[in-house]
Amino acid sequence: MNRQDLQFQSSGVTCRGWFYRPDGVTGKRPCVVMAHGFGATRSSGIEPFAEAFCQAGYCVFLFDYRHFGDSEGEPRQLLNPGREVEDWLAALAFVRQHDAVDAANVCLWGTSFSGGLVTVAAARDGNVQCIIAQCPMMDGLASVLAVIGYGGLGQGLKLTAHGLRDIGRSLLGMSPHYMASAGRPGDVAAMTAADCWDGYTALLPQDVPNRVAARIAVSLPLFRPVARAAGVRCPALVLVCDKDTVAPARAAVKAAGRMARAEVKHYPVGHFDVYQGEALQQSLTDQLTFLAAHMPVPA
Repeated sequence: MNRQDLQFQSSGVTCRGWFYRPDGVTGKRPCVVMAHGFGATRSSGIEPFAEAFCQAGYCVFLFDYRHFGDSEGEPRQLLNPGREVEDWLAALAFVRQHDAVDAANVCLWGTSFSGGLVTVAAARDGNVQCIIAQCPMMDGLASVLAVIGYGGLGQGLKLTAHGLRDIGRSLLGMSPHYMASAGRPGDVAAMTAADCWDGYTALLPQDVPNRVAARIAVSLPLFRPVARAAGVRCPALVLVCDKDTVAPARAAVKAAGRMARAEVKHYPVGHFDVYQGEALQQSLTDQLTFLAAHMPVPA
């Protein structure tokens, strides 16, 4: 395979990504468009998925959202679900114009927070060939209630206070107030279940900060991809981690049930286990089988 640095515009902001193309092939190929989840970047542990798809014959475009990674956008580390959906739609429009891509055969691939984002993007676009949502965050309200479930009401109130502080600073034209994306139990962080610190930070390269603008703590309950799931009419593969502490499995199953053509796979693991070892290999096997059935590469 070969990998090329490309960039596109999303609402006037330059976003950057890697375009993978299989070696030794000509003509247009099906393409998988990918991005990471909560506060993470293209270099945060999902390259093995992109490489596996490319080795199977697909073009792949793996990009960073505005405000994150190598993409532009100020302030940095600002997680805005609505803007990230717009970035997905802009990336989709961009790859459909690429001379190596079969525009009628594009899959949206999301993991964790982006599993919900691709659900909303596919419902809005209406023309993607299929989607893959791995350990998807399908209901922000359910995720907030999960935080209260393991951290207590006090934890939820602390996060809300930090979020309101960040919003207040924004209204005054000041720099963001940040909180950690992942922390240990009891820390002020978006994710603090027992497996979050080790699982999340293991994915982050040294140059990717473990923090987001704290205002996401206030807006997250309003982001509910499950409410848009019925608009996904294309084939969908929903990969559910049954021991998920971050993205409640029940919400993922509920969202899949509302999709017209969803296939659900269950894994007896936690949220961060699908990025390594046996769970990674099983997930990849299931994803490649799904792609071969619904978006086969030309002979």
